[in-house]
Amino acid sequence: MKFAIVEQGGKQYRVAEGETIEVDHLLNEVGETLKMEDVLLSVDDDQVTIGTPLIKGAKVQAKVLDHFKGRKILVFKYRPKQRYRVKSGHRQQYTRLLIEAIEME
Repeated sequence: MKFAIVEQGGKQYRVAEGETIEVDHLLNEVGETLKMEDVLLSVDDDQVTIGTPLIKGAKVQAKVLDHFKGRKILVFKYRPKQRYRVKSGHRQQYTRLLIEAIEME
């Protein structure tokens, strides 16, 4: 089984060809192809390559499927005995990526 560990937006993701991942919002258009060059680890059956910290020449090719919002997170601030109550919410923006290829040089 071929997979890799990539870094995108300060977070690390385990990716394999044909899978989809959800990363923080990217400015790329839907249908656009992007190459992630921050590959930390690559596994191809028994061959394991570990970067120090990155693998030189390794790329992961991904296609942007769509942009969407995550579930709503409620934020409630409260101070007892002071009549202070603030309720607000947040919905994080995400981008769904389809992993097309893991390329090693």
